[in-house]
Amino acid sequence: MCEGFFGAIKNEFFYPNDWKYATCNDFITELKKYLICFKNKRIKRRLGYLSPKEFMLNYNHY
Repeated sequence: MCEGFFGAIKNEFFYPNDWKYATCNDFITELKKYLICFKNKRIKRRLGYLSPKEFMLNYNHY
């Protein structure tokens, strides 16, 4: 699972952006934004086309 997660971060967040002039704080700020989107908005086929947050909210109802 971790390999898939870090692979997604590299392919969707790191590689498409030019980090040449970014500071560490810039990178951390953008990473936090990406992770919020990853958790709250990014749907996953494996989770029944729900975001991880939606899946956990539905899972806790059972």
